[in-house]
Amino acid sequence: MEDWTGVLCLDVEDRIGKTVAKNVYFQGALKVMRPVYHDDSGQACYYILNPGGGYLDGDRYKIQITLEKQARLTLTTQSATKVYKTPNTHAYQETEIFLKSGCYLEYIPDPLIMYQDARYKQKNVIRMEKGATFLYSDILTPGWSPDGDRFSYNRLQFINEIYMDDELVAYDHIQLNPAAQNIEEIGFMEGFSHLGSMIVVGEQTSPDLLDRLYQAINGDRYKIGLSLLSVPGFTVRVLANSTQVIEEIFTECHRIISQEWFITEPCFLRKY
Repeated sequence: MEDWTGVLCLDVEDRIGKTVAKNVYFQGALKVMRPVYHDDSGQACYYILNPGGGYLDGDRYKIQITLEKQARLTLTTQSATKVYKTPNTHAYQETEIFLKSGCYLEYIPDPLIMYQDARYKQKNVIRMEKGATFLYSDILTPGWSPDGDRFSYNRLQFINEIYMDDELVAYDHIQLNPAAQNIEEIGFMEGFSHLGSMIVVGEQTSPDLLDRLYQAINGDRYKIGLSLLSVPGFTVRVLANSTQVIEEIFTECHRIISQEWFITEPCFLRKY
């Protein structure tokens, strides 16, 4: 096995209408709490923990998640992911997700906080079967720096690859390099400090749903963009000046999707 700072493998399956763990394995600086069931739907919620408190120089993390047919899972983190100064080697996290037909995964990690001189690369690879449903969001937040600079981190790279029945159907690549670019400018952050992305893949997606989402979340304190994918699904991108604003937008999107697709309300993920 490669030299990983933390490893987490979680396989879940449906047993008579309740999602339970089929296999759980973790080592190093990643752990997972026992599942929580917020309601009687049978959907499990797992919290990922990093006892180390933050990502440091050269840290490498590997997460592998598998949902069997009809399994329903919410996956989140216990707190924000903090990336500190990485003078020699960037921190790296790789997540591979396997989704069987009929399953539903909500992967909603807490915000990523990039501190001064931090370098971080994150790669998510999602391998879905037709009929699976996937909802994912991430939020980038600049951390405190001594001189008050909003973009004191060095470099950030987000890669999302989504495969449907082994065919690449979505590729999302964000790279921000404040050390070499003026990312306040048009085409980058355009005067905003926080970046949010949501990716949803589900067969019930329709242009009407996107219209309803846009009407619900459009506002003047931030910029949003919605785009349909080549398969039934869509992305939402948000530029704003606070984590809370992006969280409110994504919570509203999540609520509308949960009501329209599953006739449920999303669970409130209490962290503290």
